[in-house]
Amino acid sequence: MSSPVYFVLGTPGSGRRALVRDLIENGLAAEDRALVLLAEGEAADPLDVRLAGLPNAEVRRWTWHEPALPPVDLPPGTTVFFLTDSLASPIDQLEALKPWLEEHGATLARIFCVVDCRLAEKQPVLRQWFDACIHFADVVFLTHREGLANKWLSDFIKHYTHERFPCHFVQVKSKGDLATPLVWLDPTARRVSQYFDEGETCEIEGLETDDEEEEEDTGLLPPEPYFVRLGNGRREKTVPVLRDYLPKK
Repeated sequence: MSSPVYFVLGTPGSGRRALVRDLIENGLAAEDRALVLLAEGEAADPLDVRLAGLPNAEVRRWTWHEPALPPVDLPPGTTVFFLTDSLASPIDQLEALKPWLEEHGATLARIFCVVDCRLAEKQPVLRQWFDACIHFADVVFLTHREGLANKWLSDFIKHYTHERFPCHFVQVKSKGDLATPLVWLDPTARRVSQYFDEGETCEIEGLETDDEEEEEDTGLLPPEPYFVRLGNGRREKTVPVLRDYLPKK
């Protein structure tokens, strides 16, 4: 039985573990097994104890070694919550996810993006970082909204809805609990990116633009714009380096 994988993007301390705990505890059936993959570089969190204490969940640490995600022993049928390394490039990890799924015989259920609203409001330059993650996301969870102006939050969401982003936007309560966890586990795709869709994709390294009509005749999916590389190996679309904008400890 193929394992469904939920890939969880987000910044350090954004509340990803609280959401995953709620999704496992209140979204999965008691007999369903869950595996939480947490990056080795993620700081310890008080929620780790509660997450590891769930009777149907196992937590394992993993380490990012560019350009590939590490091999993992996946028990058949286990629901996997794969939390990205928040300080590494989300684009590199997203690109590596597709071959990882194929190698493990797993199925992508959904991609989640957890937005720390306080951080996003304080560091407007990170809009490009969130734009990139939300481009791939099926569901966007908005956390740490306390004390923020309603207008800021409304404008943040409108930025995407006006561009007809199909993903869901969910305003998370301060405790991290979700009103309808089962709804967000529904594997129906709601993302802009077609990278994980069935079928072959066009070559993206050193991409040359062809006539649109000729591209349609190939029957191939268009290249993922965030993965296109220039001749020097750098990505054509860049995102800010997250650690440059995080609070100093």
